[in-house]
Formats: sequence, C-alpha cells, structure tokens
Amino acid sequence: MASHQRAASVATVREKSYFEQQREELIGEIAMSFEYVLANINKLNRSLEAVIAVGNEFSSVEALWSQFENVMGKDPEQDAAEQQEAGDDDDTAAKSDSEAEHVKSEDEADGRRQA
Repeated sequence: MASHQRAASVATVREKSYFEQQREELIGEIAMSFEYVLANINKLNRSLEAVIAVGNEFSSVEALWSQFENVMGKDPEQDAAEQQEAGDDDDTAAKSDSEAEHVKSEDEADGRRQA
C-alpha cells in the first residue's frame, strides 16, 4: 500500500498543476502577441520607408518652389538698393584698377628716365 501511494504521488508530481498550465497558456499568448507586434512594426517600418522615398522624389520640386518664392518675395525697392550697392562696388573697383594702372605707368616712366 505504501508503494501504491508513492506511485500516485510521483504521478501527481509529473502532472502539471493548474497554475503551471495557466502560466504556459499565458506565455504562449504573450509570445503570439509579441510576434504580432513585431510583424506590425516591420509593416510600419516599410510604410515609413515608402513615405520617405516619395518625399525624396519631391525634393527638386521643393527647391524650385523655394527659389520661386524667394524671387517673388523680394521687395522691388530692396532690389533697387542692392543693385545700387553693387554698382557702387563696381565703381570703387574700377577706380582702384585705374589708380593701379596710373601708378604702374608712372613707375615705368620713372624707370625710363633713370635709364
């Protein structure tokens, strides 16, 4: 009779308790949920890559519109002032060039006189 009780207790040890059964079921459900989340994250990643690719195709169009906006947004009075400043810079550069040529010709004349 004692050996029969030992065999029965060993059989109950091998059988999983209710807690262990529930735990295994929950772990299985969690693993399935993680796989589902991973699949959805991969799908989201592919969608984001597609959106970025489409956005990159419009970069040249965006640059063109930005240039158009900059041209159209300028104030005509500001353009006139910028052109005048550029003209003043050109006049100053021309004066510097003519002065340099004058000094050069004077140096050449002095060189001829000394010779």
